[in-house]
Amino acid sequence: MAKLNIKGKEVKKLGYPDSTAVSIALEVVRRHYKRSTKDEVLNILKNILNKPEDYTQDEVLGKIAKALMEEQELRDQKMIKIADEAKEFRAFGAENIEAGAFGQMETAMKLPVALAGALMADAHHGYGLPIGGVLATENTVIPYGVGMDIGCRMRLSILDIKPSYLKSHHFKLKNELKENTRFGIKVFDDPMDDEVLDREEFKTVPFIKRLKDKAWKQIGSSGSGNHFVEFGIVHLTDPDNEFDLPTGEYLGLLSHSGSRGFGANIAQHYTKVAMEKCWLPKEAQHLAWLDLDSEEGMEYWLGMNLAGAYASACHRHIHKRLCKAIGENVLAVVENHHNFAWKETLADGTEVIVHRKGATPAGKGVLGVIPGSMTAEGFIVRGKGNPISLNSASHGAGRQMSRTKAKNSITPKELKQLLAKKEVTLIGGGLDEAPMAYKDIHKVMACQTDLVDVVGTFTPKIVRMDS
Repeated sequence: MAKLNIKGKEVKKLGYPDSTAVSIALEVVRRHYKRSTKDEVLNILKNILNKPEDYTQDEVLGKIAKALMEEQELRDQKMIKIADEAKEFRAFGAENIEAGAFGQMETAMKLPVALAGALMADAHHGYGLPIGGVLATENTVIPYGVGMDIGCRMRLSILDIKPSYLKSHHFKLKNELKENTRFGIKVFDDPMDDEVLDREEFKTVPFIKRLKDKAWKQIGSSGSGNHFVEFGIVHLTDPDNEFDLPTGEYLGLLSHSGSRGFGANIAQHYTKVAMEKCWLPKEAQHLAWLDLDSEEGMEYWLGMNLAGAYASACHRHIHKRLCKAIGENVLAVVENHHNFAWKETLADGTEVIVHRKGATPAGKGVLGVIPGSMTAEGFIVRGKGNPISLNSASHGAGRQMSRTKAKNSITPKELKQLLAKKEVTLIGGGLDEAPMAYKDIHKVMACQTDLVDVVGTFTPKIVRMDS
């Protein structure tokens, strides 16, 4: 029989708190269950977690049960109460938003630190705050209200070249996308230097110090999942656009990515810190917050802002490499981000921290890009500064299928046929990112006419994603 090997993370996955109960459980298993299978042991541990009171008299398992009960009693004493009723919030395109996202937003609006909120038309279920959720709090920041991919953003370069270049130089553009982008675990052998790596936070914040090498190695690369770099057609429709460019069509370069492993490590670490300091009921535990007056809260705030600057640097490098490769000048740039928290002032003058998880700023005159899918056009927009949405708009079309459902219900043939119909060349990508997995971007945009004006569109033509 193979040696039984159960790790702490497997016990925590059952729902055990990150505490002494885990180490006690591992010690009991090591000493008394050497001849049991992993499934048998995990089932026992799960049963103890569900009903620890049934095991208190057990000579062996009672140690685990008592540790769980003592920790639960301590948690109950320290537990922060949330309201029975959620504060009101506006949902845009409510008829197309799943119940899970509404439930998560309602939980967030029960927090004692929650002051205002909104749900964008692309909203769907996430962790903690839903994707598409906007939440204003008082002098506190919620790491999971920001999200794992801190400062994830869009960057659009409008190039000084006609769209006909797409057909006449299709092979070249496709090849340059392959040569000058890296996704997922792949990075450049010669990452470009950047002033963001010289920021003081890398020297003064203990946790961030250890991440500098990872940040340097991954700079200029893109994440996996829904991140992309693509060439397409920009169609400027507003004659009064901020770029002082004539209306019409241009070649465009659009990228979507975030702060890579650097930002993810900051998010994971400070979420754990927040959950250890701020004990909330189970349904709200991922909304644990850090007070900005605390040392940990200020460290996270510095780290979050640094991760946002790092994500922006990654996009600059992507665009610099590709524009140099094809020898073209940039006429204008639009960049906007989500998965971030901003210090802002509400209409009544209250100073707040606005979390936008999968939502983007849409303050009056603020420009942004709201993408559709790999075959659907995205929109260049100008914010109207609507206080009802906390000056926010959707960050994209939003998923209507989970990744698992998309993989199980969409066939490679269907994706190939759609790509051919839309005349889109896809490099990499998977069925989980197929256009059918996303909501109709036109319906999403129709739900936020009070939030943004359309300046132009971007239609993808050559799309690069992780393989």
